[in-house]
Amino acid sequence: MSLKNFLTSKVFFKHLAIALGIVIVVIFLLLQWLSFATNHDQKIPVPDLRKMTVEKAGETLENIDLEYIVLDTVDFRPEFPPYSVVEQDPLPNANVKENRKIYIKVNAGKFSMILLPDLVQKTYRAAVPMLKGSGLEEGKKTYKPYLAKDVVLEMWQNGKKLKAGDKVMKASKIDLVLGDGKTGYEEPDSTGTQDINIDDEE
Repeated sequence: MSLKNFLTSKVFFKHLAIALGIVIVVIFLLLQWLSFATNHDQKIPVPDLRKMTVEKAGETLENIDLEYIVLDTVDFRPEFPPYSVVEQDPLPNANVKENRKIYIKVNAGKFSMILLPDLVQKTYRAAVPMLKGSGLEEGKKTYKPYLAKDVVLEMWQNGKKLKAGDKVMKASKIDLVLGDGKTGYEEPDSTGTQDINIDDEE
């Protein structure tokens, strides 16, 4: 049989159909395997891990075939329990595949200790931003006689006088003693009058 006759014969078309069928089946099976191997259609919603302990977060993720990695411990945040999760990536309710790693950041156990800035002889207006910029809060204000008004004279905390460079708990309150601006001035008496001495005439 010549090649021309073979290419136009039923036998050729029969073998061609079988070959195409085999190719289609192989491609279909390959796609199914790839879909299974890569979890193409699998979507696992990420749970909200915030405020959970690391141990609890690990158990929660393990139960749904996810993993976690602790990235860092952040400065203490009072709105979160100590050593609990404060941030996560991906965020809650994001859809991920099986065995995806969830990156978390953990709250510190307490506020860290920081150095007290030098506020003495600073004006009250300048001292408050310096306090807040250092992570501290303004406490009580008291006044004592001093020529310059609203100048910081002393720094106190819990009945203890402080100096620049002392270690204090971050976010704690610092009491300030300020000048009252009255030194050098004489207060009038309650009647608003002054005594005038007049010599008796002879």
